[in-house]
Formats: sequence, structure tokens, C-alpha cells
Amino acid sequence: MDRRKFLTTGALGAAAAPLATPAIAQDVQQWKMVTAWPKNLPGPGVAAQMLADRITTLSGGRIEVKLYASGEIVPGPGVFDAVSEGTAELYHAVPAYWGSKSKGILLFGSQPFGLRADEQFGWLYHGGGQALYDEMYGRFGIKPFLCGNSGPQWGGWFRDEITSVEDLKGMKFRTTGLASEMAAKIGMAAQAMSGPAMFQALQTGALDAGEFIGPWTDSALGYQQVAKNYYWPGVGEPSSAEECGVNAEVFGNLPEDLKQAVSLACESLYNPVWTEYTTKHAASLKKLVEEDGVQVRMFPQDVIDAMGAAAKEVIDELREDDDELVRRITESFVAYRDSVGGYMSYADNGQMNARAQVMGY
Repeated sequence: MDRRKFLTTGALGAAAAPLATPAIAQDVQQWKMVTAWPKNLPGPGVAAQMLADRITTLSGGRIEVKLYASGEIVPGPGVFDAVSEGTAELYHAVPAYWGSKSKGILLFGSQPFGLRADEQFGWLYHGGGQALYDEMYGRFGIKPFLCGNSGPQWGGWFRDEITSVEDLKGMKFRTTGLASEMAAKIGMAAQAMSGPAMFQALQTGALDAGEFIGPWTDSALGYQQVAKNYYWPGVGEPSSAEECGVNAEVFGNLPEDLKQAVSLACESLYNPVWTEYTTKHAASLKKLVEEDGVQVRMFPQDVIDAMGAAAKEVIDELREDDDELVRRITESFVAYRDSVGGYMSYADNGQMNARAQVMGY
């Protein structure tokens, strides 16, 4: 896919015009969805449009959602505040972008050496996570929903081959969320930026390496043109949940059937979005290797070990955070991770290991 078709000047943004209330004509509410993505970016940009369309459909057309890409109303990093303040009714982004609001938010999106996509959904819907999610985002006037997941992300694109953890010291590396803290603890210079900005930074040498999502989205952004070493496993983000945040006042004023329509639109897309990523990542990786000359490399064991030790420090610090809610979120996450992780060693992990022994993959 031609990356120029969907890249925008999202970093610059546009002046936001506040909305006092949603526009209503003949009982139809017209909602603005602001997103953190270029329009139709494979993966999150596509998923955002799917969500906008599904809310419109499931509401029977009583809520009409129009999507605005990053920079069309507000820049991508501003969508949380735009919905909190009432400039737009809802956004599509990832929790990993909101660590400046509270580090507790970061656990709802991804965690180094943390939950897989199915486990993340399980924690929120069956392990008490949703109540904590609501409590945290309620501080900012937002009602949050999970609405998709990228599945396992990759370790990143590196201009040079990595032979040991020492090679990472001082390396300028794009990542987000708790993965940034893990990277910093092993001596990397973690930097936050958009996916399109990461391409430019790799191209100019302002970055030495960076991770965004996975083969499908990454190849559309063209990283393979400027860095040929593609590393796995992406232990910084074993999965990355996508979320929809709705202005809490707007959501609270909906009749019950429309609240259900919004909720079900988000919930019903989680699995289709996740499995589309998996399917298209697999096809895109094959093309990257066979047609673009990408070298798929595994991180050296000492890198994985160092990242693991750093990840444990990150979680330990959250367990001692000054904010009591952050501590409760962390304890809930850890309890669910340990409980389900123990089971997975027999269940999914056992099945995958057996398949690899017999089938080779």
C-alpha cells in the first residue's frame, strides 16, 4: 500500500471548536470521532472506521458517527483531552498514549511481559478490570471501552544488527507506554512519536530503531525502506488493546438501548479486529522477507533477560505508586496475569509447543 495515501500532517493538528452538546436533528445525534491515526491506516485506522460505522448501524442510525483522522480537528495526542472537554463525543486510540494522565492507565492497554489479547479482554470482562478502567477514566469525564487488539507486537525495526544488550545502551528508540519505562531501565533513550513521524526519524537518523505495531501496519508506513533488521519477540507489548473513549456526560444522557448499542459495537469488534491483524500480519511478513529483503532476527537472550528484569521493576514501582487507585489496578492486573498465566502453561502454551514439535510452527 502506498504510504502517501493515508499519511497526514497530524502532528500539526487544527484548531478545535468546542461542542456544547451533540448536534441533534429529528432525534438523530451526530457524533464526532477523533482518532490518533491517519485515515485508513492499515490496522488502527481501518478499525476506527469500522467502529464508527458499527455504532451508526447498531444504533439504527440514531447516532451518526463521523470519523476525523489525526490532525483534522485535533492532533492525535490531543484526542483524549478533546473528548474529556467535550470538543468531540468519542475517540479511537490506545491507552499507551495517556501515561501523562496516570501510569495506571497504561495497564489497560499493554504491559511488558504481560497479557495476551484474549487475556486482556478476560481481565476486563471477567477479572474485575472494567470497574477499575471506568473508575480511572471517570476522573477525566470519559467512559472507556476496549474495541480491538493488535495481538503480539514486534520488537522493532533496527538500522543495525543487535548482538548483545550492550548494543542498546544510548540507542534512540521509539516506543510508548510502559515499554518506554522498560527500555529506559536498560539504557535506551526512549522517545514517543507517531507512526508516520517514526518513518521520518529513522530515515534521517534521528532514531536508531523503533517499534510501532506489526508487519501489516508497519509495512504500510514503509519502515522496511529505511531499516532492514526486524526483531522479535515484542516483549514490550505482548498485545496492545485499542480503545474507544466516550464523553461520560454524553454517554450518560443516552437512553439505555443506545448505551447498549455503543457498548456492543465496541465489544463485538474486539475479536474481528484482533484476528484481522493476525491474518494480515502473517501475509505481510512473508512479503517483507521475500520481496523487501527484510531480515527477521530474534533478540539475543541477554536482551530478553535484561528486558524481563526491567519489566519486573516497572510493575514493582506501580505496586508502590502514591496513587491508591494505581496500586489497586496493578494488584488486579498481577493477580489475573498470575492466575491465567499458570493455566496457559498447560492450555494454549502447551498446545502451541506441541504443534511446533510436530508441525514445525
